[in-house]
Amino acid sequence: MPVEVLIEAVDRADSADDLLAAVEDLADSCDETAIPTLIQVLGFNNPGAAVAAVDGLSRIGKPAVLPLLEQLDGYNYGARAWAIRALSQIGDPRAFEILVTAAVDFSLSVRRAAVKGLGSLQWEELEIEDRSSFQQKAREILLQTTSDPEWVVRYSTIVGLEILSRNLTTTDARAVRSIEIRLQEIEREDTEIAVRARAALARQRLVRER
Repeated sequence: MPVEVLIEAVDRADSADDLLAAVEDLADSCDETAIPTLIQVLGFNNPGAAVAAVDGLSRIGKPAVLPLLEQLDGYNYGARAWAIRALSQIGDPRAFEILVTAAVDFSLSVRRAAVKGLGSLQWEELEIEDRSSFQQKAREILLQTTSDPEWVVRYSTIVGLEILSRNLTTTDARAVRSIEIRLQEIEREDTEIAVRARAALARQRLVRER
């Protein structure tokens, strides 16, 4: 079906269920011309449609990055969180500064969306000099957000740290060690059992893979 027809179906949808179905069909097209409409859906009060839009934007990949960055909504925090989630899933390093800022945003949903993505960017796309400085900054931010007041953010931070550790170069042994030490502290001290368990799992994996 032509993408224009799919976009029109999104515009015509007059119920939550119709919107979800239309967005899923549009997302499945993986067509770059769908990007503006998918981004628009992120601001609708329809979590199911937003998930489908994020999936579509993630599958489209790099062509969606600049439109997402240009249209980040500073006032609609639901839309902002979904956009950060899409950027995190795409993993393009051009989103680095936005993810750094979002990781310490006052909105829980924005922080949660940012911290995992900050650790899992496609680092190989950066020059080695830039990669080292970017990874250092990402590590510093993620170590900071391990003390976030919300446990779901701390949990996602641990996931980000584990992924980041695997992508650090062998010359960053001290950086990896600093992450392992922090994970061990979380394993002992965090107030949430789920966070302690996730920290233990991440540390065990890193030690095993060393």
